[in-house]
Amino acid sequence: MTGDTVKAKNGSMVAYDGQMAFKKLSGGGEGIRGMVTRRLTGEQMTMMEVTGRGTCWFADRASEISLISLFGDKLHVEASNMLCAAGGLRTGTSFTGARGGATGHGLFTTTVEGSGQVAIMSDGPAVALRVTPQYPLSVDPGAYVAHQGGLQQHFQSGVTFRSFLGEGGGEAFQIRFEGDGLVYVQPSERNTIGGEL
Repeated sequence: MTGDTVKAKNGSMVAYDGQMAFKKLSGGGEGIRGMVTRRLTGEQMTMMEVTGRGTCWFADRASEISLISLFGDKLHVEASNMLCAAGGLRTGTSFTGARGGATGHGLFTTTVEGSGQVAIMSDGPAVALRVTPQYPLSVDPGAYVAHQGGLQQHFQSGVTFRSFLGEGGGEAFQIRFEGDGLVYVQPSERNTIGGEL
């Protein structure tokens, strides 16, 4: 860092050299309005602002970290999967429809937009999967980490009569992405309501 600012998950700093200042941000760095919105939506994110000159290292529970560069576009990411972002990027919340109901993470997700880098965390190396109009993608909600681009998402149920008899594949719900963009998944699944069916 050369005097610039980074927003990071509160408590994620593991080491630094040089001169750094740390300040807790309310509402995920979105002020009072952001705090109220996040409380209402259930998309909680406690962030700190790090400013200084030198190098600062961030980590959280030995998670894999992937850097995503934004060039004026928007990234949708689960709040629990966001580690840090360049200080100039704007964060917010976005309605995701029924997808959140399947994950147990609420009906909203965190958005990051502008130009700069975002560090996301995953349980195992994140995999970026390309979606095109010709090739839509269905994702297990427990493996979903983030997405970007011109994508529409739909919640779909894979529950069949065989599922109720205990002969299904165990994948009761999926998120279907259509359009043009990237979806980031992890090679591990969070516990989801759908996984219990």
